[in-house]
Amino acid sequence: MNTKSPVSRSGRFAGGPAVEVAQFTESVSFDWRLWRQDIQGSKAHAATLNRAGLITRTELRAILAGLDEITKEIEAGTFRWNSELEDVHMNIEAELTRRAPAGAKLHTGRSRNDQVALDIRLWLRDETRELLKEIRFFQQALVELGERESKVVIPGYTHLQRAQPVYLAHHLLAYVEMLARDAERFQETLARVNICPLGSGALAGSTLPLDRPFAARLLGFVDARGKPRVTQNSMDAVSDRDFAVEFCAAAALLAVHLSRLAEDLILWASSEFNFIRIADAYTTGSSLMPQKKNPDVAELTRGKSSRVIGNLVSLLTLLKGLPMTYNRDLQEDKERLFDTVDTIRATVRLGAAMLQNTTVNREICAAAAGDPLLLATDLADYLVQKGLPFRQAHHAVGELVSVAERQNKRLDQLTIEEFQTVEKTLDWEVMKIFDLKRALARRNAIGAPGTKEVKGQLARWKKRLGA
Repeated sequence: MNTKSPVSRSGRFAGGPAVEVAQFTESVSFDWRLWRQDIQGSKAHAATLNRAGLITRTELRAILAGLDEITKEIEAGTFRWNSELEDVHMNIEAELTRRAPAGAKLHTGRSRNDQVALDIRLWLRDETRELLKEIRFFQQALVELGERESKVVIPGYTHLQRAQPVYLAHHLLAYVEMLARDAERFQETLARVNICPLGSGALAGSTLPLDRPFAARLLGFVDARGKPRVTQNSMDAVSDRDFAVEFCAAAALLAVHLSRLAEDLILWASSEFNFIRIADAYTTGSSLMPQKKNPDVAELTRGKSSRVIGNLVSLLTLLKGLPMTYNRDLQEDKERLFDTVDTIRATVRLGAAMLQNTTVNREICAAAAGDPLLLATDLADYLVQKGLPFRQAHHAVGELVSVAERQNKRLDQLTIEEFQTVEKTLDWEVMKIFDLKRALARRNAIGAPGTKEVKGQLARWKKRLGA
């Protein structure tokens, strides 16, 4: 039985690794997706080698042409990935060298350590920019639903108990604010992703005259003024995965926000609430109960947040015991990072589409918002304006609620005489407190769910998002 892998590792070894070792250590089965960034980095490195006089212009052209051919084959799905060549970097380099002898010079002054650090940064930079667009689209979906249902009022809840009336739009705008903070965090993470490690070598740079700022410019690692951004310590450059952890941390918090929204939607779509109806395309049925319509997209959004949170914990655990500099443990970062990116982007995209295909049961919402108990705090505020200390006013309203419950009446159905048995200062004007339209009109502090304020916030976000 052959126990050795046919691939040779280097001149240092008499033979290749055992087959089971090669299988255990290979990463091309998942890091192949870095191929575009690997080729992008290789082109920039080849141009840098040419600039340093280490390869000729003819060799540079041959390398670039070979990489272009490989790109076309990968895009067409005809490129053969060989697990015996271990990873994406060796697969591409080996095929390039087979086609163009100059390819054997491409690894001059470069290690797979700075190569993979570069590839991940390039890949994550692209993915983060796309995610930011998708978050913006999700915000637009929330604003559009809020604007479409701008007159709908629902109970706001604390402890899952009816508390005070709010516009549905105000509730949705709370998530727009959350997503804005998420976008800010990804923007901040993007700034730290956008630093070029190429030229750091295995851990100690290179004795060759490589122009690192030149390579950084070619790869778009520049600040707002076009100044190249390169790593400042070669050991840190090849072992740093802070940017990946930061992305996963921001993604975990985004996933938590999406999960909270999903929980609201699940409750609202239930028969007990019946505030909304999610389109059939974003729900499923039961294999046993023909009447069921399950909010599976929302439920999976809630469930997938655990994956994203778990990936963050995995990365932190992976890194916590590593000495300087590169250690093979770092190979395990990619699947966690890839899964986080794939999961969070899919969740954002589907969540936005689900919102666009959700309708509101206006009559049901109006009936729920018409509960006079939602305005109990307004009644306490009214008594405060009459001169009562708030604690005394709070106690009085609590007594009135008890009176209404004992008589099996709504709070707004009590007579003036019944109101006055608890608080003598109350007169017929108290009934105006239970006018929901007036109650909402009075809530016009910045950030409050008042009619004018919510309208202004919808307009502000619509303008800001270009909706």
